[in-house]
Amino acid sequence: MSKKMTSKKPQFGHNRSHALNATAKKWRLNLQKITLADGRKVKLTAREIKNLKKAEKN
Repeated sequence: MSKKMTSKKPQFGHNRSHALNATAKKWRLNLQKITLADGRKVKLTAREIKNLKKAEKN
């Protein structure tokens, strides 16, 4: 089972029509399952994975 490693949460807001009706909207995280070098499986956001890969290159 993978462990969620991020502390981020979904954002909330409204969809607005031309008539300015407000309906609830939720922007969810782009969570991905990856396996770390030590074999642990974790869930990270796509942005965090991108930053990890950049750090490994340097």
